[in-house]
Amino acid sequence: MISHVFIGITDFPRALAFYAPVLESLGLVLKFSDPAKPWAAWVSPTAPRPLLLIGTPFDGAAASPGNGQMLALLAPTRAAVDQCHATALRLGAQCEGAPGLRPHYHADYYGAYFRDADGNKIGVCCHDPV
Repeated sequence: MISHVFIGITDFPRALAFYAPVLESLGLVLKFSDPAKPWAAWVSPTAPRPLLLIGTPFDGAAASPGNGQMLALLAPTRAAVDQCHATALRLGAQCEGAPGLRPHYHADYYGAYFRDADGNKIGVCCHDPV
């Protein structure tokens, strides 16, 4: 259903230093990185798509987060949610919701939320029961 998701950033070296360990904590691997463009992409080690890309906006305007927009990343376990959130906060992200159950979504929804240095809201969640 989804080919790729592109997250606009303003400082490529800073964003790469942030997203590389955050996405690695979820088992994603770097597919490519081109500082000259600048952009980078990660993918599951078992599938060619979807891609998660970071980069400066194509139109050259400043990157800015959209009101109500959020990217939610799927974690394989609740422990991975905890690890990803902790990694993001250690790298300077702002907490938007600590890891925990969110039964108002469904009984097994375990999630956490943070904002990167550009204000992009990122969620990470696991839908599996314990």
